[in-house]
Amino acid sequence: MVNFLSFAQFFSSWYAIVVYLIVLLALIGLLIAFLMVGESKAPKIVQADGELPQQTKTEPKRTNRRRFDGLCRIDEEKARYAGGEFNGRIGLKEFCETFRDYAAGKLRLYYEIEDIRRFIAGMAVSHILILQGMSGTGKTSLAFAFGEFLGNTSTVIPVQPMWKERTDLIGYYNEFTKRFNETDLLKKIYEANYSEQIYITVLDEMNIARVEYYFAEFLSLLELPNAEERLLTVVSDEWKNDPKQLKDGHVRLPENMWFIGTANNDDSTFAISDKVYDRAMVLDLDKKAEAFSAERFESVKITAKRFKELVKEAQEEYGLTERNRRRLRQLDDFMTEHFRVTFGNRIRYQIERYVPAYVACGGEELSALDDILAKKVMRKLGMQNPVYLRNNAENLCRYMDELFGEENLSQCKEIVRRLGRSA
Repeated sequence: MVNFLSFAQFFSSWYAIVVYLIVLLALIGLLIAFLMVGESKAPKIVQADGELPQQTKTEPKRTNRRRFDGLCRIDEEKARYAGGEFNGRIGLKEFCETFRDYAAGKLRLYYEIEDIRRFIAGMAVSHILILQGMSGTGKTSLAFAFGEFLGNTSTVIPVQPMWKERTDLIGYYNEFTKRFNETDLLKKIYEANYSEQIYITVLDEMNIARVEYYFAEFLSLLELPNAEERLLTVVSDEWKNDPKQLKDGHVRLPENMWFIGTANNDDSTFAISDKVYDRAMVLDLDKKAEAFSAERFESVKITAKRFKELVKEAQEEYGLTERNRRRLRQLDDFMTEHFRVTFGNRIRYQIERYVPAYVACGGEELSALDDILAKKVMRKLGMQNPVYLRNNAENLCRYMDELFGEENLSQCKEIVRRLGRSA
C-alpha cells in the first residue's frame, strides 16, 4: 500500500527541486525549437534580383496638433469680432451722461458725474487706470459696467498674491503636453487685434501682488509712442501652424485695449510704486453716490478710433488757456525751488491731454487741473523731509491761493495739509 506521507516527504526534499528544474528546462527547450521551426517555414519576400529587401525605419505619424488651440480658434472665428454698427455721432459730454444713466438704470450702480468725467478723461491720457478707495465703493463695478455699456463685456482678472512675472498674466508653454497654457487675458489681447471695439481688462485687487513685477512688460510697452512696436513676447520661437497674428513669437498689444486696476490700501496689499503711478491715471472712489432716477438705459457702441478722435477734437477746442499755462509755470518754479519737486515732461503731457478731455466731458478747467495736480504732483510731497514739509505746507497752500484763488485747487490743498499733519 502506497504511503502518502513518504510522497509528501519526497516532494519537499532537495531531490524534488532538481526534478522541477530539469522539467522546466526541457519545456523551455521545446518552446525555442518550435519557434525556430515556425520561422524557417515562413515565406520570404524576394525582390526581382533575388535579394531580400532591406528593412526601413517606420517614421512616426505626423499630427496637426497646435500649441495655441484658443488663439487658432479665434483665427477661424474672426468674423465674430467685427463689432457691427457703431455710434459715430456722440460727443464726450453725452457719452459720460449716457454711461452714468445706463449704470444707474440698467445695473443699479450710482456714481457722481464728476467721477465719470474723471474716468473717461483718464482714458484719454493713458491705457492704464487705477481705481482706488475703500472696499465697497464700486471700483470693480464701474469697470465692469463700462464694458457692458460698450456692448463688449469686460474681462475681469483676479490678481493672485504669488504673481511675479508676465507668465502669470498671459500663460506659459508646457513642455510635457507640448501646448501653451493660454489665459483669458492672452485670448482677449489676440481677439482685440481683430476688432475695432474698446476692450476693458480689469486687474481686480491689482496690488495684492507687486504690480511692477508681473505687469512690468506691459508698462514698458504702453509707453512706446508707436503702437506697431508694442509687441508682447509670448514664446521664443515660431511653429508652422502657429496663430496668424503671432509673428516670431510676439503678439501686438492692441490700441483698443485699456487696463483698469482696482486697488485697496490695507495690510494685505503692497504699496503701488511711483513707476506705476506715473504711467497710470488715478481715480479715487472714497464714497458711494446717492441713488437717482435714470431715464436712458441704452448702451453705446463706439470704436476705439472714434474715441481717440473725440480726444483730439477736445484738445483742439478746449486747450489750456494761456492764463493757466502761466500759473502752472509759476507753480512749477515754486515747487522746484522750495520742495525739489518738478512736473516733468510726462506730467506736462498728461495735463495737456487730461484737461481738455475733462472739459469736453462737461467739467471745468480748474477742476481738471486740481484733480491731476493732486494725483500727479502733490502726492510726491510725501517723500519730502517730514519736518521741512510740516513747516512749509501752509506756505505752499497760500501760494496756490495767490495763483488760482482761494476757492480753487481744494484737492491739492487738502493733500498738502494732510501730508503736513502726518509728517
